[in-house]
Amino acid sequence: MKLTIGETVLTATLADNSSVKALEEKLKDGPIAIQMEDYARMEKVGNLPFHLPTNDQPITTKAGDLILYLGNSFVIYYAPNSWRFTRLGQIEGITAQELKKILGRGSVTVTLSLN
Repeated sequence: MKLTIGETVLTATLADNSSVKALEEKLKDGPIAIQMEDYARMEKVGNLPFHLPTNDQPITTKAGDLILYLGNSFVIYYAPNSWRFTRLGQIEGITAQELKKILGRGSVTVTLSLN
């Protein structure tokens, strides 16, 4: 999956679960833009325009983790957090510092698309 943030395009390796399969089906209809905001100085979070099935499990996140929360919140972590989440995937080849710089402060639009 591709994530476009401004002029930057990142690639993510996706997990193998029903949440990801449902997201991929939605993305076959075209890219999805998500308005995302900072939360708790560890993540960007935004609402998907639909609900996905959840596959929650105890997870400690790391920078670049893509998480589904409560079935309709898309989260990009740039710092660790431990909770019961559904893992969607991991952004490839990026450090926490690089990711924080790309995401910036405040509101940002992240567009998801298939490769």
